[in-house]
Amino acid sequence: MPHNMQTIDMREALRQALDEEMGRDETVVIMGEEVAEYNGAYKVTKGLLDKWGKERVLDTPIAELGFAGLGIGAAMTGMRPIVEFMSWNFAFVGCDQIISNAAKMHYMSGGRFSVPIVFRGPNGAAAQVSSQHSHCVESFYSNLPGLIVVAPSNPYDAKGLLKSAIRNNNPVLFLESELDYGVKMEIPTKEYLVPIGKAQVVQEGSDLTILSYSHVLSTCVEAAKKVHANIEIIDLRTIKPLDISTIIKSVQKTNRCVIVEEGHYFAGIAAEVGFEIMEFCFDYLDAPIARVCQRETPMPYSKVLEAQTLPTVDRIVDAIERTLQ
Repeated sequence: MPHNMQTIDMREALRQALDEEMGRDETVVIMGEEVAEYNGAYKVTKGLLDKWGKERVLDTPIAELGFAGLGIGAAMTGMRPIVEFMSWNFAFVGCDQIISNAAKMHYMSGGRFSVPIVFRGPNGAAAQVSSQHSHCVESFYSNLPGLIVVAPSNPYDAKGLLKSAIRNNNPVLFLESELDYGVKMEIPTKEYLVPIGKAQVVQEGSDLTILSYSHVLSTCVEAAKKVHANIEIIDLRTIKPLDISTIIKSVQKTNRCVIVEEGHYFAGIAAEVGFEIMEFCFDYLDAPIARVCQRETPMPYSKVLEAQTLPTVDRIVDAIERTLQ
């Protein structure tokens, strides 16, 4: 391995981003459930309490509405808080603060207050954690003006995007996948940023475009290998703002598109992206846009039912083949 590269997992990539930004800017603080003494529920914040102290790494009670509001107030008065939700499902308890204050404060104050805050934690399904711990929240929060929504699929993007999110002067919702915390890859040892609002062409192709993000992107890559076609795969990386220009360029080239997301069909991210493609690329489409999403049911606890509820390789392959006909 080159001396300027390191192989780390997403958990370590996120930790490095937090550590580097805390070293760069003394106004950066971390708060959330078990982030300090326990080193984080998923060990993302491991060692940060020992290094930065209890004034910058703060354990909170299990009271999401309270510490979300605390973080927003701190952001309005000069700090750059990073608020960890043990699960993004728990953010529903604190969503009034995110919706009514974080998203609207800059507008409602006539630009007097900015809210430079990052809310982060695991989003979507894990392994048999059932419906109260498996909800995808991106379509819910992306509906609201004033919020940036980011969903990385790999350690490189996770580190670069988190650093960019911490430096942003707007509230950022940073959605991770628990199933990706152990995914490893080589990333640079030197500092880098990944820009918010820029998609990544993961694989070049000419026959069909697959659009996806977060954990299910790896399922799309696996599915693309099983079809006899030249598939282009795009990782959205940022849900809002959406990099529609990269999407348009790809669909105008391939003339066909399949959108894959872990969230539900109705009013989901695929629904929005598909409609935007129809608006901008209608004359280029040679087939209807296909969607592969989570089935319209709360997430089952059963391992077998859970697997069939989420997008699978077979379901994606079927959508590709139907679109290519």
